[in-house]
Amino acid sequence: MSATKARAKRQSPPLTVDPAALKTYVLEDQIGFLIRRAHQRASSIFDQVMDGFEVTPVQYSVLAKLHDLGPTSQNLLGRLVGIDPATMFGVAGRLTKRGLVSPSVDPTDARLVLLSLTDEGRGVAEAMKSRGSEVTARTLEPMTAEEARTLVALLAKIT
Repeated sequence: MSATKARAKRQSPPLTVDPAALKTYVLEDQIGFLIRRAHQRASSIFDQVMDGFEVTPVQYSVLAKLHDLGPTSQNLLGRLVGIDPATMFGVAGRLTKRGLVSPSVDPTDARLVLLSLTDEGRGVAEAMKSRGSEVTARTLEPMTAEEARTLVALLAKIT
């Protein structure tokens, strides 16, 4: 099958309508909508709290996990923080260019690239991690402590 035919096949789902589902559908009650809005809130707070570091939330995740684990293969690190290999490659490249991580070949398996924090990267990771709980606290501020614990536990179940 040609690429054009394949694209045409997957472009349009059938346009069937379930009137009962249509009547009860409320966008603001949908989990995807709510998670996206919560993510927007958390991202905005992250940007405020981490202002000046010039590190994205994904880059921060990589730095924080490297700080926790020490030298780690790029592939494993990407899986641990939920980044696909292509994105992880780009993140590692940007962090390397900034001098925050250093890549090397794994001495036991030349197919693997190990990433390590540089001294500067360690300092950035530690400074950012020391502010990380503020991001969480401000994001969950509208909730009671029990509600916040429950939400975090429930989100962990679906990730």
